[in-house]
Parts: sequence; C-alpha cells; structure tokens
Amino acid sequence: MAKIKKGDTVEVISGNDRLLRGTVQWVFPKDNLVVVSGINIVKKHQRPMRAGRGQIQPGVIEFEAPVHISNVMLVCPRCDERTRVGYTRLEDGGKVRVCKRCKEVID
Repeated sequence: MAKIKKGDTVEVISGNDRLLRGTVQWVFPKDNLVVVSGINIVKKHQRPMRAGRGQIQPGVIEFEAPVHISNVMLVCPRCDERTRVGYTRLEDGGKVRVCKRCKEVID
C-alpha cells in the first residue's frame, strides 16, 4: 500500500517549489517519483519532427517534471496540515491510511 496516491493533495518540503501545494497526477512507485500539478515546471525546446501520426509542434513546451517522493508530504484533508502517514487495521481486516496528527482515516 502506497503512502501517496494519485489524487492526493501534497506539499513540497524541499527544492525551489518549497511550501507549494498541488494534486498528484501520476505516481511511479518503482522509481519513487510523483508528478504534481503546478509543481516543478520545466521548459523543453522541441524541434519540429515528423512522428508516425503527424507532425510535432515546434517551440518551447512547459510541463510538470517528476519529483522524488521523499520531497513531498501528504496534506491531511481534515486538519489541512502536512503530515506523516500511518496505517491501521479495520475490524473487517482492511488496511487504511491514517493521519499521524489528528488520527483521522485518510482513505
């Protein structure tokens, strides 16, 4: 079970975008990377190329680059603060994520 999932609100804790919040768009668990909307925006200078389906538009493209998962923390939906994530077992045997600050179930 992952501590950060797609759709979670996270806050960046290090780097140029420190203290900014965004929503997780993609998670790459094998590489420990996440893509967060509005965070780590980079520019790529794209050359005009002929692809299989059509032509790629040339120019400067801006997109969100992946951030290492250790540089973001989950924002609790209840207490609205960044927090560590814990786990607890339910009566039916299920496992859920829990906010370490307010002890509220996140999932």
